[in-house]
Amino acid sequence: MYDQPRPHQAQLTMTFEQILEHVRHEGAYPTRERAEEAVRSVLAALGRQLVGDERVDLAQALPVEAALALTAQIPATERLTGWDFIKDMAARAGTSPAVARWDTGAVLAVVTRLTDPGLLTRILHQLPTGYALLFGQAELRRPQPAA
Repeated sequence: MYDQPRPHQAQLTMTFEQILEHVRHEGAYPTRERAEEAVRSVLAALGRQLVGDERVDLAQALPVEAALALTAQIPATERLTGWDFIKDMAARAGTSPAVARWDTGAVLAVVTRLTDPGLLTRILHQLPTGYALLFGQAELRRPQPAA
């Protein structure tokens, strides 16, 4: 699965340790362990929402440890909006939505830096509304089909 790079894939520029340090800085976490907890939690939750080529391509853009956290989850049958994603993370972690949103922002800010812009666009088109803001992007309205 990781052998053949896909076209237009961003090159891996960070090790897992570097990701943890960036997330630790981004989220102002007191320890590396807390940053790692956030990384694993957010990537697992994202892994439950992504399917198909976008899931595979994102995994290829991440270091192996992060890719395993993302792909270890079976994709959920229910598609969660961005807000429902945060509430689900909070419930699973036994924390508040504010903490889950903070963790998500810190982790996805770093993931965005590792992701090719074209892949990020594909990911956001696959996910329901509310995810662009989680990735630090503008939330643009999708065109509605004519009635």
